[in-house]
Amino acid sequence: MSFRDLQNFTEMMRALGFPRLISVENFRTPNFTLVAEILIWLAKCYEPQMEIPTEMNTESERIFLIKTVAQFMATKAHIKMNTKRLYQADGYAVKEMLKITTVLYNAMKTKQMARGDRVEEDAKFKFELGTRISDLKAARELASEATSKGASLYDLLGKEVDLRKLRTAAIARPLEISETEKALRHAIKEVLESVEKTKVMMKNVVSDVANLDAKKEKKCWQLEMNQRRLQTLQSVRPLFMDEYEKIEEKLEEQYKLQVENFANFYFLEWLQEKHIRQEKMIEEENNQKRLTQQMKENYEDSMSSFNEEDTLDDKGLDGDIDECQKFNPLLPLNDHVAGTVIGNMLGGDSNESESERDEDEEDEGLGLDGFLGSPEARLSCTSRGAMRSPLMDKSDDDF
Repeated sequence: MSFRDLQNFTEMMRALGFPRLISVENFRTPNFTLVAEILIWLAKCYEPQMEIPTEMNTESERIFLIKTVAQFMATKAHIKMNTKRLYQADGYAVKEMLKITTVLYNAMKTKQMARGDRVEEDAKFKFELGTRISDLKAARELASEATSKGASLYDLLGKEVDLRKLRTAAIARPLEISETEKALRHAIKEVLESVEKTKVMMKNVVSDVANLDAKKEKKCWQLEMNQRRLQTLQSVRPLFMDEYEKIEEKLEEQYKLQVENFANFYFLEWLQEKHIRQEKMIEEENNQKRLTQQMKENYEDSMSSFNEEDTLDDKGLDGDIDECQKFNPLLPLNDHVAGTVIGNMLGGDSNESESERDEDEEDEGLGLDGFLGSPEARLSCTSRGAMRSPLMDKSDDDF
């Protein structure tokens, strides 16, 4: 054991934060208590929840402590340690413990360097999310991969109880030389076969390269010929090109003419519809005027016929006409009113009760022919007027 290893061990333990001061002189003579304390502290650094026996009064307890720590380091940290040298508790034990302290010290140093690099990067550059999208995707993939690996590891650890027995039985079984030799020969045979296959593939690759080169040259020659042909076709003007251009010009003229005809057709159709609507409106107005004129003429004829009758009583006639015009002054006199007037002139039944007249008036109204009262009512009115004069017959014909 060299002095340099002892000095490195003490410096590493001080850097890792061992609570007790260690000097080089502590390992000149065997010091099992210090070695046991260092081993327990290093094991706690790897696994704080691990339970390690601290009793070391008897030889068996010391041996159990050394084996426990060595087995733990072999399974958790994959560090193989010599238990005999650890039990000596001198400079050779320091050499074994230096394996553990070197791993822990390098890990701490790497963490400090990474932290320092991170601080420098934060001081130099600003974090931009757009430039770190690839890093985020990579981190997401790593996280999913870690989850899947952890799940598979958990399943495999669940099978550890059964596999441990099989592994122990396989390790405990003694190796036979014949079986080993047979396995080695089989492996050598497989390697030779793979070598032969590789050589055959290399030969095929050479031939494939030659074939591809030939195909490449052929394709290049075809490409050259097609390019030359394309150039010749582009330089030569087709025979039908002149005729095609003339037909294209005619087609453009026909298209313009067709568009103009189409617009004119729809415009004329719109004018026709407008003219038809105007004619209908004019025809309705003429019909209304004609009807109004006819009604006025009928009314004037009836009035003139009444004025020509000299024997009529002016007062009674005017009263009856006024009473008749209260219903509709524009309509001509109907048969009922004419009969009533004639009856009064000829001295008809003047003692007729007013109640009967009211009943007759209630039965009367505008008939289907547009005059006051129905045809039956008009007949009853004429009967009360006794005899009708020729003048009234003439006036009915005028109506």
